[in-house]
Amino acid sequence: TCTEYRLLLVLLGNVGRVFSREELLRRVWGITVPVRTRTVDIHVNHLRRKLGPGLRLVTVFGVGYRLEREG
Repeated sequence: TCTEYRLLLVLLGNVGRVFSREELLRRVWGITVPVRTRTVDIHVNHLRRKLGPGLRLVTVFGVGYRLEREG
């Protein structure tokens, strides 16, 4: 989807960097007010299923998400 693509672009531009859910909400969705939502988690799960070999989307417990290159 378009949203998954925007999420992937943010992560690909910063491989190895951990992003908080709040930062991803701001960068991808343009949400700047504090909200409690599972939107990021849902889109990350969808994106994980679509990523090919060589990339892995990792959950950093209590912090957020990081894209890593495998191998």
